[in-house]
Amino acid sequence: MATASKRAPNPAFMKPLQPNAALAAVVGQEPLPRTEIVKKLWDYIKAHNLQDPQNKRNINADDTLRPIFGKDQVTMFELPGLIGKHVKS
Repeated sequence: MATASKRAPNPAFMKPLQPNAALAAVVGQEPLPRTEIVKKLWDYIKAHNLQDPQNKRNINADDTLRPIFGKDQVTMFELPGLIGKHVKS
């Protein structure tokens, strides 16, 4: 029986991306890998208690997140797509 090998991370996810001004207000000015951007966004969402209490999959936008989201509420599944609009390689 073969042993399970540890999966190597996809290099595309590890490439640093430059956030635009709206996203930099949350994650900082430095280029970061996509995985770190998602992590910092979640840290911000949890620190500011922005998850909808009735449905934890929904994230309510505050004044800082509204320019990134483009609306008042998004689902957590929309986050990766929204990040792509606010970074450049």
